Amino acid sequence: MATVDAINASASGSSAGTSAFSALSSEDFTKIILQELSRQDPLQPSDTSTLIQQLSGLRSIQSDMDLGDKLQDLVRQNEFASATTLLGTRVTGRSIDNAEVEGVVKSVVRSSYGAVVTLEDSTRMLVSDIDQIVRSEQEDAA
Repeated sequence: MATVDAINASASGSSAGTSAFSALSSEDFTKIILQELSRQDPLQPSDTSTLIQQLSGLRSIQSDMDLGDKLQDLVRQNEFASATTLLGTRVTGRSIDNAEVEGVVKSVVRSSYGAVVTLEDSTRMLVSDIDQIVRSEQEDAA
């Protein structure tokens, strides 16, 4: 089971190890099993079903992590697309400096924290910190 322990160590030790594990093909999987079987003591064989269960569990965890990352990316893209509809709209909420602000959205940028809007007075705020979207009088007349 030394091979499985090495995979466990690399999978939990770094994201590069988990990425490499997610790229493991069926052929690589078979090679690992055959290598493990060739190294075991014939007088005390190890349980291959345990090996398969461990590798399968690791693969399942990696798949879940990959899915979570993809869903997070999708949420960020959706938030950014939604934020662009705020251009020219008056909003209220908390600025990045944690001050109460109100103003018209002039631009939207994507950051590592999510979508960020910049108001006319150059105040910046996260879209998630917007408390209210105020309809302008021009929109009411239309």
